[in-house]
Amino acid sequence: MSRWKPVPRKFYLRHPTEVAPELLNKLLVRDDGRAGRIVEVEAYSGADDPAAHSFRGKTARNATMFGEGGHMYVYFTYGMHWCANAVCGKGQGWGVLLRAIEPVAGIELMREARGHPAKDRDIGSGPGKLGQAMGIDRALDGADLVRGDRGIRIMSDGLAPPDEPVVGPRVGIRHAVEQPWRWHVPAHAHVSRTRAGVPPPSRARPAKTTPTKKPARGRLP
Repeated sequence: MSRWKPVPRKFYLRHPTEVAPELLNKLLVRDDGRAGRIVEVEAYSGADDPAAHSFRGKTARNATMFGEGGHMYVYFTYGMHWCANAVCGKGQGWGVLLRAIEPVAGIELMREARGHPAKDRDIGSGPGKLGQAMGIDRALDGADLVRGDRGIRIMSDGLAPPDEPVVGPRVGIRHAVEQPWRWHVPAHAHVSRTRAGVPPPSRARPAKTTPTKKPARGRLP
């Protein structure tokens, strides 16, 4: 852990479709020793994205999304789960949902927080599980992931993101389901299980969303 370095602010000050695949293999780290390697993410692009919480503008709930990149946006869903996002850009309402982690440190604390699941792959294989395993709740909304002001950061141990991450449609949304804005580490056991009824990943390479955006990276399953 002594060689882990916080991901710098400038990393986040880009469109979420650029940030998201590069977050793969980074580490989500708590100051109590818990750490998980990020293995699955989804991008949400504000006013251009009907699936984003920020699509209709700034509210009390989503205000953090309109702040500076490198902060954490936390929201409550299904009446039981806290989900964590890395804010991107500055003021555009952009973010990357952290969908799954592989536990790498403080695993017993994670198991306890998750109610001792039978398999380690079930500790953080989904956004709600991730939030529970890492002790994330509303108190961490707005936390600075660069400075670690509330005991949580995203850090790098030098492991690069995969050259060809799996890319496909986002999970559990009703709008903009055609966007290939979900990425995960190939053949990784800790990636979440997708829900029935979600369209399968496209076999076509993702197109640019605007003339200034880069195409989504990765291979298709």
